[in-house]
Amino acid sequence: MKLATLRTASSTRAAVVDGTSLVELNATDVGAFLRQPGWREDAAAALGDASARRHALASADLAPVVTAPTKVVCVGLNYRTHIEEMGRDLPEHPTLFAKFADTLIGARDDIVRPPETEAFDWEVEIAVVIGTQARRAAAAEAEKAIAGFTVLNDITCRDWQFRTREWLQGKNWDRTTPVGPYLVTPEELPGGVRPRLAVNLTVDGETMQSDNTADLLFDPVDLVQYVSTMVRLNPGDLIATGTPGGVGHARDPKHYLLGGETVVAEVEGLGLLENVVLAESAS
Repeated sequence: MKLATLRTASSTRAAVVDGTSLVELNATDVGAFLRQPGWREDAAAALGDASARRHALASADLAPVVTAPTKVVCVGLNYRTHIEEMGRDLPEHPTLFAKFADTLIGARDDIVRPPETEAFDWEVEIAVVIGTQARRAAAAEAEKAIAGFTVLNDITCRDWQFRTREWLQGKNWDRTTPVGPYLVTPEELPGGVRPRLAVNLTVDGETMQSDNTADLLFDPVDLVQYVSTMVRLNPGDLIATGTPGGVGHARDPKHYLLGGETVVAEVEGLGLLENVVLAESAS
């Protein structure tokens, strides 16, 4: 099953993918839909409802798959290739930071490059979407808490990220983080809640990142367990699981986004984010 959040003329609407169509659901976005008991059955019923409103998938205006998560938890240094290129030791525990909902944009929206940075970088990631509340989850509970997965591009202002030892200020800029296009449920994916999927990112057609989620140090179930030990995870919350090697900051010479580039972040089975970088005016 694939779920998405559709922008309509008046608001947003959760939808389920049916071939080349999106079928509207009774919720404002995927996060709100996941908070409804029996959401899987409701989505399945909508697919068979001839009276449900439908939209062409190819021309749909997609919002972030979850528009207002209560939290977006991100994991740094979780692929061996990225850890090595950044010159770090393998971590004993997940390296966590947070994003705010104001950073999130849709799968085809422009990424807004702020004028305050000289080091605007890409990071393709697979993100966990929480489907049921979880707190201090054991492994089996963590598996059940995963509604599915989506694609996230953790665009980063590296010069701001490394001003201090804390990364938050490099990661939280308005309208910089595409997430979508869909939530794909685990039964659709090889490996289920521990998926083994190819991860790729290109800039203007040139491959920058290429890896597989099998390279993750801490898999999605591990991360749900770890994060839920600290804080309650709610339906619609996101956990971005980290990025593989190939970021612009680790290249020699360094390669950053200046504006005008087309960035495509893709995860096998989940779809792709295709975004143009729009340089924001300082005025």
